[in-house]
Amino acid sequence: MINQAKQDIDKNGYLSIDIDPTLDIFAEIQRLKKEKNAILLAHYYQDADIQDIADYIGDSLGLAQQAEKTTADLIVFAGVHFMAETAKILNPHKKVVLPDMKAGCSLADSCPAEEFSAFKAQHPNHVVVSYINCTADIKALSDYIVTSSNAEVIVNSIPKEKGIIFAPDKNLGAYLVKKTGRDMILWDGACMVHEIFSLEKIAKLKLKHPEALLISHPECEAPLLEISDFIGSTTALLKFTQQSTAKEFIVATETGILHKMQLSSPEKTFIPAPPDNSCACNDCPHMKRNTLEKIYLCMQYEQPEILMDPLLIEKSRLPIDRMLEISAKAGL
Repeated sequence: MINQAKQDIDKNGYLSIDIDPTLDIFAEIQRLKKEKNAILLAHYYQDADIQDIADYIGDSLGLAQQAEKTTADLIVFAGVHFMAETAKILNPHKKVVLPDMKAGCSLADSCPAEEFSAFKAQHPNHVVVSYINCTADIKALSDYIVTSSNAEVIVNSIPKEKGIIFAPDKNLGAYLVKKTGRDMILWDGACMVHEIFSLEKIAKLKLKHPEALLISHPECEAPLLEISDFIGSTTALLKFTQQSTAKEFIVATETGILHKMQLSSPEKTFIPAPPDNSCACNDCPHMKRNTLEKIYLCMQYEQPEILMDPLLIEKSRLPIDRMLEISAKAGL
């Protein structure tokens, strides 16, 4: 049965094994953590149940920092593929598992390595700054990796005489151009979740909630950022809602963060910014592929496992280490 289930990973992206419906999955995951010296890392965009059982919840920078310093033997990553890949790059001799190998990223997919390599060749003497939401192949082609938490600091650390290529997110890149004054060459990539918000529907929400502050992730498009009361990384958005005296917030990012916001400030109201159609497109379909059942199975059988070429790990680690070093110096 296990062998058949492993074969199904290629087809489904995850272990396909029936679970006893009476099983206490929360208790079983906690048991396996102790038994296997495992750590469960989860992004803020995961479902509430996964956040509640995780050992650490954070944004891309925080998750990378946790992955770098963990003493666990088994890293279970409740996020998307590039995040688990980053954990493996930072821990090449540890086992890293992802509950669903098809938990990808539309932003990472928007920047194929072969095309980006050709793009880079057109701009010699430029350094490459890549958002962490990219594949290991793109990281290996980069000089610096950034997250939305540290991008401004890292861009400002680059000598002003150096030309910069920024990939893959054009919206974050344009925001950084505005913030830093650097004239960067932008790759034309974007996140499907952060480009779907409706300005018209947000304007109507503001009429219903005139005291609400609009807070947005910098992956959103410029017209939305221009009308936002606060712009920041996922962690920065969370901290802002904790510290602000406002009682209502319209949140323009993936809806998973609302769980932590509500837990941190139960007396406040958090309204997800509406998409420009009737679907729940401000939920990331890739993040939501992870479930408690898949986490239990991948922890139990240590599959699907992130496997990478050692040379790719070596090349892609350099810009990540550079990011972590600059972030540490900046106190991030």
